[in-house]
Amino acid sequence: MVLVAAYGAMVEAKVLDTVTADFWMPAAALTAVFLGLHLVIRFLAPFADPALLPAVALLNGIGVGFLRRLDLGNAAPAERADLAVFAGDGGRQLAWTLLSVILAAGLLAIMRDHRSVSRYAYTLGLAGIVLVMIPAVLPSRFSEINGAKLWIRIGTYSIQPGEFAKLALLVFFAYYLVRKREVLSLASRRFLGIDFPRGRDLGPVVVVWLISLLVLVFEKDLGTSLLYFGMFVVTLYIATERVSWLLIGLVLFFGGAYLAYVLGDVVGGPFANFYLRAQIWLDPFADPYEDGYQLVQGLLALGTGGLFGAGPGGGQPGLLPEVQNDFIFAGLGEEIGLFGLSALLVVYLLIVERGLRAALAVRDSFGKLLAGGLAFTLGLQVFVIVGGISKLIPLTGQTTPFLSAGGSSLMANWLLIAVLLRVSDGARRPVAGGGGKAARPSGGPPEQLHGAPTEVIRP
Repeated sequence: MVLVAAYGAMVEAKVLDTVTADFWMPAAALTAVFLGLHLVIRFLAPFADPALLPAVALLNGIGVGFLRRLDLGNAAPAERADLAVFAGDGGRQLAWTLLSVILAAGLLAIMRDHRSVSRYAYTLGLAGIVLVMIPAVLPSRFSEINGAKLWIRIGTYSIQPGEFAKLALLVFFAYYLVRKREVLSLASRRFLGIDFPRGRDLGPVVVVWLISLLVLVFEKDLGTSLLYFGMFVVTLYIATERVSWLLIGLVLFFGGAYLAYVLGDVVGGPFANFYLRAQIWLDPFADPYEDGYQLVQGLLALGTGGLFGAGPGGGQPGLLPEVQNDFIFAGLGEEIGLFGLSALLVVYLLIVERGLRAALAVRDSFGKLLAGGLAFTLGLQVFVIVGGISKLIPLTGQTTPFLSAGGSSLMANWLLIAVLLRVSDGARRPVAGGGGKAARPSGGPPEQLHGAPTEVIRP
């Protein structure tokens, strides 16, 4: 939070040519919020990984600071010095942060053992599918923003249900694969040193693949489709340790994406939007003032930032469409440069690594798949966003976790962190003396849930 306060001071010094007496207030408010969550964790999950909360708090704080910087830049020059600290997108993000942290603390209080959530796996799976499909079936005026149908819009408010769907679906994937992994691990033939599964076992992958293609076509977003399919395939790989599932997943997804691109060129209709996005990705400078404007401005912002950036408050993020959401990483890149962006990516990498470490250390199979899937999903979401703004993959409608403005993304990702904290608490909890069994968290269920196996998956 000292870094967040220093960032706010530098922004004001650049934008206002002075540092006001209130520059420290957003950082102080965040300090109070995160300190409160820290105390909750000490009481409810005392053995949880101590690196997760500080890392996420830094990202969240930088996001609030940059949104405050956008508010100052958008205000009239004569009114900037008097702009209220808790006004605009920065103030709203502070409010969303408080609500998100309260939800995370509430989840830790309710879920005393991560295995207890497996009781509701099928219900959560159904809820996840419904949440994914709602934007697709709604009329465009209630669900579409910038060509992607990912939202539920009510007046001036919008929510992205897919952010919560990924958590529900991951619980279902983990529970299902724990029960079916022995069957899915069976091999039928060996090719180039890789054991491939039996044809009859491809059903679950094909079903999830078809759902991801429906998301790609009807919700018009490659990133969301890749996120759902990717987290299932990787969770399947963690469960079975079969590299062949990764290869099959890659072939299915990229084959389906290419088919959608060809159909968009030949047939149009529901495939037309994806075809247009792919064309913009292939050559954004073909129409830099219309269709390719957003991507071109993002690339120019990154190029202008160079290695060290223009300094906090020294860029022109107002030229970037949706800089508070999809393109916040490009807006930050103009001001903190490649080195600053690399530092942020290292923080994300630290969170993912600690999540994977919890997955390796936890003693039950369901916890391994759940933590591993959550950690990978967070990393994949960052890849999808950074890949989109840097022209590695077509642009997506995903938000940058903990940085972008918006309540649904922030709440869902804080809930994700709460689950990782709970799993890491179970993983790091000392074993009972002499018996060799794990000390059961207070209020938790027995070791065996619904007959789910508890043997450890080999790392």
